[in-house]
Amino acid sequence: MFKKILIANRGEIALRVIRTCKEMGIKTVAVYSTADKDSLHVRFADEAVNIGPAPSNQSYLKIPHIISAAEITNADAIHPGYGFLSENAEFSRVCEEYGIKFIGASPGMIDKMGDKATAKATMKEAGVPTIPGSEGLLDSVEEGIVLANEMKYPVILKATAGGGGRGMRIVNDDSGFKKAWDDAKMESAAAFGNDGLYLEKFIEEPRHVEIQVVGDSNGKACHLSERDCSIQRRHQKLVEETPSPAINQEIRDKMGAAAVKAAEAIGYEGAGTVEFLLDKNGDFYFMEMNTRIQVEHPITEEVTDFDLIKEQIKVAAGEPISGKNYYPKLYAMECRINAEDPRHGFRPSPGKITNLHLPGGHGVRVDSHVYAGYSIPPNYDSMIAKLIVSGQSREEVIVRMKRALEEFVIEGIKTTIPFHIKLMSDEGFKSGNFTTKYLETFDFSDL
Repeated sequence: MFKKILIANRGEIALRVIRTCKEMGIKTVAVYSTADKDSLHVRFADEAVNIGPAPSNQSYLKIPHIISAAEITNADAIHPGYGFLSENAEFSRVCEEYGIKFIGASPGMIDKMGDKATAKATMKEAGVPTIPGSEGLLDSVEEGIVLANEMKYPVILKATAGGGGRGMRIVNDDSGFKKAWDDAKMESAAAFGNDGLYLEKFIEEPRHVEIQVVGDSNGKACHLSERDCSIQRRHQKLVEETPSPAINQEIRDKMGAAAVKAAEAIGYEGAGTVEFLLDKNGDFYFMEMNTRIQVEHPITEEVTDFDLIKEQIKVAAGEPISGKNYYPKLYAMECRINAEDPRHGFRPSPGKITNLHLPGGHGVRVDSHVYAGYSIPPNYDSMIAKLIVSGQSREEVIVRMKRALEEFVIEGIKTTIPFHIKLMSDEGFKSGNFTTKYLETFDFSDL
């Protein structure tokens, strides 16, 4: 087992990793930018190293600085958390070169799954259901139009290096194809430095359902059932829950088996997530694989009583997984609490938290790095807390979540709490009958 782990991240996920390391008797090293010197992950780690100024490209994305911090503190492993360098093949490769264990996917796996066109081809070859689409990247508008007519509109153009909805355009007919092509290419080139596009059949009325998987160095994988992430705004998840209200045990078993097949097909090692689109007929299609821990992993932990960070660390140290699949024993839901103003287009709201009261009680968990007096820097993602609630039924969880949200006090900044409170009283949401487009018609004006 590792003696010391450096956490190459910040905020709540860094604190989350530190907590598990302490329980495992592993020493921890925090890295931080000048903007994060007062953050809790710096306070609670055994050691802390400043790796640069506030901009992430000068600190948390600076591979030489992080490797240097690991070397001077004699860390024998690095946990990347999520975001930043967690799915960076070069970072994984450099860790290997310096004899530091990267607690995540190998460079080859990240390369294979990070490029969406390659990932889709790999999954198709493994027998995992995939969305009908182009064989690799498109060479021209004309090729795309021919294929779109074969598949029948609507179709969607996607950036091969994309994420967060960037470089994506829905096309409904031939006349709109050229403009969508030009716009998607320009956006993906600006965002990712790669303007490669591929084409897929556009799934109407979709649900976003993902399966948590864990694989070991022996090529064995298991799953921990599903999470429904359909409540999104501009492709950014806001609420996640498990089990999904949209699937039954038969679909759950099929989706779980497909995810395990996907992980074992590439010899996946570590914790990862296989993401699917579920259509209105109950058919599901591979969308992408995230080769890291997910923001929403706590809801899986709550319903399976399984520490996913601990499992990541054990697998990275060479220990085998149990091999059995895990299914929900309870219901759980997570609301992402962001420093944003939902009344004004979710405008970022950095600043000083003047007063803070965290909710509590049975079945309530808060993962956060903030405190009263903490100043939220404008340089990073706006998520400041995750409120996780569990219970015996979905109905009980919604009631408990609403109570916990009303008890959650954050003053000095705007947050998404008012939006979540309204959502918990929304009849459409409570029915469980919604798609990824649900919030497009949601009324934010009276929050």
